[in-house]
Amino acid sequence: MKNHVSTLPRRIGLLAALAVAACAAFPPAILAQAETPAAVEAEGETAAEADSENGAIPTTNLLAIIRSGGYLMIPIGICSLVLVAFVLERSISLRRGRVIPRPFVKRFLRQLRNGELERDTALDLCENNGSPVAQVFAGAVRKWGRPGVEVEQAIIDAGERATNGLRRYLRVINGVATVSPLLGLLGTVVGMIRAFNDISRLGAMGSPERLAGGISEALLTTAGGLSVAIPALICYLFFVSRVDRLIIDIDSLGQEVVNVISAEELEEDAAHAPERRRGRRKESAA
Repeated sequence: MKNHVSTLPRRIGLLAALAVAACAAFPPAILAQAETPAAVEAEGETAAEADSENGAIPTTNLLAIIRSGGYLMIPIGICSLVLVAFVLERSISLRRGRVIPRPFVKRFLRQLRNGELERDTALDLCENNGSPVAQVFAGAVRKWGRPGVEVEQAIIDAGERATNGLRRYLRVINGVATVSPLLGLLGTVVGMIRAFNDISRLGAMGSPERLAGGISEALLTTAGGLSVAIPALICYLFFVSRVDRLIIDIDSLGQEVVNVISAEELEEDAAHAPERRRGRRKESAA
């Protein structure tokens, strides 16, 4: 699963490159205005007849809606593919069981409190687990027996590295939420330019059916951009909140490790060790 998730961005890059090539080969709607007035008028009459029969804006066929939106629907579609891919990737990578595996954490902390782990053994356990919380524990274990301030600083440094991994690709989702409405706005401008060109060349003010193409293109690209941007923003805020909660939990667990392996705690445990042994002997004798 981990290898599959790591190759996911490469596949998205390939899909985006293919889509960009298709977009480059797609004839822009603005360049179509270079046709002769007679040809444009004939085209407008044909489109008006089709619109009168089927409606100006398709509402049942998604492919027809995308085509009616113009060439700017292609990058908006690319943004939607990127959003779906990275939302799935983050949904898998930010699962709590993957970031903070409960069995490992409970067993590690219990053995650490009971004095069942040495420095090298604890470090091997953390490196073999490989989860973000294990990486933070490993940073603390490397400072085993040092003053508490040094151990806490090691946890902070390891926590920053783990945080960068947890926030991976969130900027991509935020970028989709920012770029998609801008693409929709650009499509709106292109559609309105097309509509006003029809008015200036054909006198289409008195023929609303001739303006339907440009206006529908403007509205569809706006709707497409917002339809991608709103879910992207919601997913971005959700993942940021999840990362913040996970970081808080990792920090609290790291503090428990500090309370066990710091020099102050080890000296205190060594001072109370004879009393604990006598207590155990009395319990066994009783």
